[in-house]
Amino acid sequence: MKTVSLLKQLRLWCWQVRIVVLVAGAAGLLLAGISCSSISRQAVALPNVPGAKYIGSSECEQCHDEIYRGFKTADHARLMTAGPNAKDVGCESCHGPCSLHSDSGGDVKPPYSFTPGRQQTAGLGGLTPGLSPSRLKETVCFQCHADVRGQFELPSHHPVPEGRMTCILCHSPHKGSARAGGSTALLAQEENCLQCHPAQRGPYVFEHEALREGCTTCHKAHGSVNAKLLTERNSNLCLKCHFQQVKSGAILIGGSDHTVRLQQGSCWTAGCHEAVHGSRVNPSLRF
Repeated sequence: MKTVSLLKQLRLWCWQVRIVVLVAGAAGLLLAGISCSSISRQAVALPNVPGAKYIGSSECEQCHDEIYRGFKTADHARLMTAGPNAKDVGCESCHGPCSLHSDSGGDVKPPYSFTPGRQQTAGLGGLTPGLSPSRLKETVCFQCHADVRGQFELPSHHPVPEGRMTCILCHSPHKGSARAGGSTALLAQEENCLQCHPAQRGPYVFEHEALREGCTTCHKAHGSVNAKLLTERNSNLCLKCHFQQVKSGAILIGGSDHTVRLQQGSCWTAGCHEAVHGSRVNPSLRF
């Protein structure tokens, strides 16, 4: 009788454990669903331009049908808020109200475009004829991406503020993921960098293994306080992967004494490992 009673208690305990697990799992799924749904769309503060009105993205389709079709897959399409009172202003959330642009048949440019370069200051002859101040700003993306704007103010940065690059050279705003590489593009992230830096593509006989992790392992994408957009200063960058060992007062890296070498400069400026991306003649990344 005692054995039967113990079995009943054991079965009851097992059922209680199962119920707790199921409830916990359901709660986890609910929280995951809430967290995912909260970031699937984002509300934006629409820019106000005097004299212009919002007309909706459907009006843009009449002339920009190819872009309009692809925009449904874009990350920026999530800027359209849901609900019966929401406006279909996916295009205009970046370009501003386009009533004047539409009414003029395209002769009047949208209030906000992706013309690169800092805003020009008026000289003796005023602003450049034919270009309004709104067309001279690179701040279209920076209205939402203020953190990136700050990175472009750092000493070492890609020349977006100088007008030699635009954000859309690396980030597609109209179709697919705004981040280059990955997803259905089936391209590595560094493929975007190698379009402008083909010398770093290789192939190399002796490849720096860091290349397999991508360019952003060593470089900041937008700007850095260090030269060449490096994430760390001097040899500190290399020491993130090539760990040092102190033995008998000597600094050993890879089993070799680097005590004096580290005082002569960084790993690549001291004349030791100049071929930082890869070498065709030396396994120690030397030219």
